Amino acid sequence: MPKNSKVTQREQSNEHVTESVADLLAHEEPLDYKSSSLNVVGATGKKVPQIEVPEDDGRPAWNSKLQYILAQVGFSVGLGNVWRFPYLCQKNGGGAYLVPYFILLLLIGIPLFFLELAVGQKIRRGSIGVWNYVCPSLGGIGMSSLMVCGFVGLYYNVIIGWSIFYFFQSFQYPLPWSECPIRRNGTLAIVEPECDKSSATTYFWYRQTLNITSTIAESGGLNIKMTLSLLVAWIIVCLAVIRGIASSGKVMYFSSLFPYVVLFCFLVRGLMLKGSVDGIAHMFTPKLEKMLEPQVWREAATQVFFALGLGFGGVIAFSSYNKIDNNCHFDAVLVSLINFLTSILATLVVFAVLGFKANIMNEKCVVENAEKILGYLNSDVLSHDLIPPHVNFSHLTTSDYAEMYGVIKAVKEGGFAQLGLEPCLLEDELNKSVQGTGLAFIAFTEAMTHFPGSPFWSVMFFFMLINLGLGSMIGTMTGITTPVLDAYKVQKELFTVCCCIVAFFCGLLFVQRSGNYFVTMFDDYSAGLPLTVVVILENLSVAWIYGTKRFMQDLEDMLGFRPCIIYFYLWKYVSPLCLIVLISATVIEMAISPPGYNAWVEELAQERFQSYPPWALAMCFALIVVAMLPLPVVFIARRLNLMSDGSNKLSVSYRKTMMKDMSNLEEQDEARFILCAKPGEAPSSAPAHRAYLTPGGTKTLDANSLSPNSCYGTSYQNAAISPTTPTTPTTPATPESDS
Repeated sequence: MPKNSKVTQREQSNEHVTESVADLLAHEEPLDYKSSSLNVVGATGKKVPQIEVPEDDGRPAWNSKLQYILAQVGFSVGLGNVWRFPYLCQKNGGGAYLVPYFILLLLIGIPLFFLELAVGQKIRRGSIGVWNYVCPSLGGIGMSSLMVCGFVGLYYNVIIGWSIFYFFQSFQYPLPWSECPIRRNGTLAIVEPECDKSSATTYFWYRQTLNITSTIAESGGLNIKMTLSLLVAWIIVCLAVIRGIASSGKVMYFSSLFPYVVLFCFLVRGLMLKGSVDGIAHMFTPKLEKMLEPQVWREAATQVFFALGLGFGGVIAFSSYNKIDNNCHFDAVLVSLINFLTSILATLVVFAVLGFKANIMNEKCVVENAEKILGYLNSDVLSHDLIPPHVNFSHLTTSDYAEMYGVIKAVKEGGFAQLGLEPCLLEDELNKSVQGTGLAFIAFTEAMTHFPGSPFWSVMFFFMLINLGLGSMIGTMTGITTPVLDAYKVQKELFTVCCCIVAFFCGLLFVQRSGNYFVTMFDDYSAGLPLTVVVILENLSVAWIYGTKRFMQDLEDMLGFRPCIIYFYLWKYVSPLCLIVLISATVIEMAISPPGYNAWVEELAQERFQSYPPWALAMCFALIVVAMLPLPVVFIARRLNLMSDGSNKLSVSYRKTMMKDMSNLEEQDEARFILCAKPGEAPSSAPAHRAYLTPGGTKTLDANSLSPNSCYGTSYQNAAISPTTPTTPTTPATPESDS
């Protein structure tokens, strides 16, 4: 060791070295974060005066625990809970689908949600800073999260814009989509043919709202109504996030709670409607054989994955504003269960209303086909003897029609197809599953036209969609702004406004007449595979590079208790395995399914599948590549020392000098030095080891484990002691084996 090194000077000095706080940054002893001071023992064996650890390190904080929970709930509970989960439940076996969903929620949902909450709260940085800190070589994880947030935010706010348009259109009676428009040709009035072939709500969506083109290649120019709606949506989002959690936290009180008020109102109203019980019974009648299909488990895993907002960076950003000793394990379980119960509540509401709609459509089918039968009877195509004597055409029930239909089919077996009669089964109507915009803007909207006081319910429904979307957009925007503001000292308000302006102009792609096709493209390709890759790398970097045992011990230091040992195995083995299977299944699905979109054909007044043209196909794969590009670029750049490891953003100013002075210490003496003892002597006041949590109990930590390169230790909190140094984490982690 150099004779003039700081360590040597300290050992030879008989004075109290109060500036030894700098040296203590290498200290990796357990720290009671709940106490406000550190007891530091100097080299002379005397006590150095206690140094207060400031409660406020300059980072914004939530006003209350409730505000934070509502923010996480608002981010995780979104449009997918209303229009994706019910569809998957119906498609994959009804009540039987809840079994694989809940199992996967326990195996990958809650553990990975807990992991993101913990790293954000411990390191107190956004996604870029967190993963630069955990593993600099995988620092591209945070950048990929930011890219995906950008892509998703662009098209997600378009959906809020659609909801805003419908919200304002709902202040009319009758609702503008309740009837087909009438086209007049002189004295002749006819129903609009496109509407007559489809339905009033379908026509209003595709023609009046989107004014959609027939192919993605045909732009059609900007849709002015949707452009203005998108502008309003971005103004709302900008106002909500412009001051960070100081503004978004207050918005969350309303945007997170109001949807539950609307859902409960719809549930009560829906249960009072005729046929609602049929819809709920159909929904939750389990088809147990479906549980054996791999596709069901894949879709359940995907829904769990996206329902909690994993990988976006919003979860990490929100938790980074927590106190260091916040019980994030309780938060993870609570928010996950709230999300699950919200999905079930939304499913009850959707199928109560769709059961009512199915009964109305079934009765309409019976009336239309009964008129056909009367026409055949009057024209002697059918004999009156085929009609059961108790059937009354003026009060025809569905059971009477079913009986009559069966008799005619049996007698007219050869020519029955020419009659054009339909069976009019309620089960067939209930099996017409729809999701996404088809559910919200067509099926559910059509059902509401039959409600008494339909404008009121329509206003409530679309206002709920706006709030659900706003909660998710706030989390998405926080996942973009927080890591950038952590890394670069820019003015928060100016940066947020600039982001929203740029996003609005980029979002003009989605408000062309062909914009809906690009929304589908971005939804299919910009998030699915990249986010899955991001989350598995998050899992591996913590469990296999940083070290699961070390992470468990850090959690104990932070929370004050040891998390259940099951998390050790879930993080280390189960979650990575499930995610690898999910990635494999996603890639296989993308390879098997031809890339394309459902185009609205005006002449046929229905959707037809069309393959993407070559330029659109290239755009699809470009979205995947661009979202994942930071991962290999950052990895290679840092391996070749072409890029800083990010520690300059996370460490104190004198860290490099201190590390250089310590670099020549032998491991044994280094450990003793850190514990404030002279080389060759046993430490007098601090334990020479620290226990790590292992599946079998505890394991003594050796000198290498106390290296200042470990990143989840107490050095971040110690860095906050000096008023002249940045309150940031210290150095990135070095790989640690769990063996």
